[in-house]
This record gives sequence, C-alpha cells and structure tokens, in this order.
Amino acid sequence: MTSKSEHIRVIVTTDPELDDLNSMLRLVLYANEIELAGLVYSSSQFHYAGDAARGVAPHRWPPAGARGHIDQALDAYEQVYPNLRVHDSRYPDPAHLRSLVRVGNIADVGDVKRPSPGSDLIAQILLDDVPGTVVLQAWGGLNTIARALMTIEEQHADKPGWEAIQARVTARTVLTSWGEQDDTFAAYIRPHWPQMTLRQVATMVWGYAARMVTPAALHHYFSAEWTRDNVSQVGPVGAAYRVWGDGLQMAEGFDAEDYFGLRGFSDEELRARGYKLFVPLYEPDAWISEGDSSNFALHIDNGLRNWEHPGNGGWGGQQVRDPEDPHKWHSVGFEGLDFSKPPTDWGDVARWVPAFQRDFAARLRWSVSDSYAAANHHPKLEVTTGLDMTAQPGETVTIVWSVMDPDRDAVSVTAWQYREAGSCPHEALLKRTGENGVTVTVPNNAAADETIHIILEATDAGEPPLTTYARIILTVT
Repeated sequence: MTSKSEHIRVIVTTDPELDDLNSMLRLVLYANEIELAGLVYSSSQFHYAGDAARGVAPHRWPPAGARGHIDQALDAYEQVYPNLRVHDSRYPDPAHLRSLVRVGNIADVGDVKRPSPGSDLIAQILLDDVPGTVVLQAWGGLNTIARALMTIEEQHADKPGWEAIQARVTARTVLTSWGEQDDTFAAYIRPHWPQMTLRQVATMVWGYAARMVTPAALHHYFSAEWTRDNVSQVGPVGAAYRVWGDGLQMAEGFDAEDYFGLRGFSDEELRARGYKLFVPLYEPDAWISEGDSSNFALHIDNGLRNWEHPGNGGWGGQQVRDPEDPHKWHSVGFEGLDFSKPPTDWGDVARWVPAFQRDFAARLRWSVSDSYAAANHHPKLEVTTGLDMTAQPGETVTIVWSVMDPDRDAVSVTAWQYREAGSCPHEALLKRTGENGVTVTVPNNAAADETIHIILEATDAGEPPLTTYARIILTVT
C-alpha cells in the first residue's frame, strides 16, 4: 500500500441514499485535507434513475430537475467557504469543487452499457501523467468505475503497449467501497483487472444500525440533543444534514424503506402503512446514518496513518485480506446487509466515534465563525524520536514527543498499545517518563518481524475537545 506522503487524489462515486448526502456534507468540511479529483453521481442496487428507452423504471431516484445530493452539499459549502478559509487556507474554491461534478452511469443497477461523463473523467485521470495514487471510492455501486476501466480496455487492449498501460493503471489505482452494491466488481473488474486493489470499508458503526452495534455510552453522540446542538442547528451545512423525522424523502412517491423523515408514528403504525422497518425508530431530530464516511475517513490526516495499510485501523475502520483474493480486503467483523439477523460489527471501530463526531462538530463551528479565535482547533503533536522504531525482545525504548495548541488550550496526552493493529499478540509494558515521554518494553516472547503499534492521543481542553494522534510502529528485530 502507499504511504501518506505519496500524492493521493480521490474520486467519489455516490448514489442518492440519504446517508450519502450526510457523508457528502461531512466530506466537504474535510476538503482542506483531501485532494478531490471527481464527484460523480452513480447508481446501485438501491438507487437508479431508469431508462425509458430500455424499459427500465426509476428506482428510488430523485425526480428530474431536483438538486442532487452532491450539488446540495456544494451549495451549503459555498455559503460557508469564506468562514472555512479563516480556519484553514487550504479549503478549495467552491467553483473548483463544482467543476469536478459529473453524472456517471445511473440508468440501472450495474449499468455499464455506455460511457458517461463520470466514467470518462475517471478514465482520463487514470491515464494521465500526474504521479501518485488515484483512489476511486464507491459509496454506491462500482459500475461507473467499471465502465471507466472498460473504456480504457476498449481503447487500448488491441494496441501495442496494452500490458504496460494495464499494469500502470492497476498499480496506481485503489478502489474503496461500502460493500459491493452491484455485481460489476465480480463480473468485470476482477476478471479483467486481476491485481487491482479493492479495500472494502463497510462498517455498521457509521450506518443505520450504529446504535445496534455500539455501546450505550456512545449513543449520546447519535442523540437528538447532541445532533441539534452540534450539527443541524449549526449553519447551512448542518441545516442540510438529514435527521430523523425531518419530513424529507429520498424520492417522490411511496418507498417502503424510506421512513426516516416521518414523525409521530409508532413502529406498528408504520408497518400497517406498508413500511419495512429494517432498523428501529429513533427520536425526532436524532442522527440517522452516515455510512460512507469511512471511505474518506481513511485519508484524514489525524496521525493514525489509517491509509498507509489496511490493517492499521482508524476512523476509516480496519481491513483484513480476503483469504481467496490477495488484492481484496474486507472490514473486520462486517457480515453484510442481511438485516434478517442481528447486525454485527467489530467493536473496535466504535472507539473512534467520540473523537470523529467532535471533530465534525468543530468543523461545523468553523463554518459559522468568521474569527479564528471564536472556534477550537487541533493540537499539534510531533514525535521527536520518530514514528517507526525497532527493538529486540525484552528491550526498552523511549518515545518522546512535543505538543502545542494553537488556541493555547491545555492538552492531555495518553499512550496505549493498539493490540488489534499490531501482529505481536503479547502486551508491551508502557511506562510514562514525565509529561512528554513513554517507555515501551518489548515482550520477551515477541517474535522477529512482529509489530507493536503505540498510539499517542493528544486531546485539548477546547470546546468541543479535539484529538490529534500519532502512531508509532515498533518492529521486533
């Protein structure tokens, strides 16, 4: 996998599910840290626009002329852009982000019948000479991405140099997806691009079933009170965010699975009206879902090095290699979309909920604050002894750091071993040495080449509290 220091461009493909809107609204607040190269409407098994000429009826697709969810998010971003720039000059101009919007393959589930403006953009970027990695995110189906790869193959497969083009595109491309919401990866991408990396980032923790797979102590961050105070009442971006009982629909007409905007009905009353409740009702104004945020959370430069390797874990979850496909990675603990049985997820993902939600809340406050001093900002954490270390079994090494806060808030730093991310199954001994240091003693029974991941977590005393991390990877020699 690539390192964070490598140039990374991100193209998002997305269908009009309400959680895609919410994820898009969060994404634009992180556009200062993620180089977006495309924002593309696509279809999935859950949403497609239809094609009258082929006799395909629309399925859960917004009516013609309606503002799509990408455009809705950019409308809100444009209103708050001047304030965001006060807090970070890297936020891109709204006109630039609008220039990245395309309509991809949307006619049907798995639609790859012909090239689209969205697939053409992807193909163009995959073939350009800009160095670095291109990450293609599928928040819906992978079909527009598949169509782009088809176009490349159709244009070059029968010409000299095809093998080199295919190898270069494969090497520079990483797919991330929330599951496989159509069959195009299995039917086309894997057979024709056998070594292309797919990193699945599906996790229930940020989806509709979040409260069903997280400890009750975390449900405060999904509550109506927290959501009103920190999201929906905070400026244009927050106002556009979907919440329970907001009276909105994903598409016109009756949709048996779209009961989130309704309020004043019991479970029994909704079922009597024909609705299929795949998650329970929650209080009006509460958080609904933001399932696709794990796609871009990998790239947030918070110090967790989540992107560098699928096994590292972090705000974008942790992935493990597919036993049957060495170039495919699955989210740990995710068992798919079968809601006929209790949803499951790996509890470790939940550990990041408070910090990621507070981070979102802080950025929303940036969006309504025209003064730098009126909002909180992240503490700065530097590990002076380096992020990659080596040590022998039984050896003790010292990690030293420095920390400062741009708002002059007090900052507390904790150090802990991220056991799930390291390959060493044994517990290392951590001992603080003053305010800015910790010693790590490698277990005597650690084996050569095993890794121990130490996380430094620096949280300030601002409002809301913000956390910056550092991950030290210690390799046993």
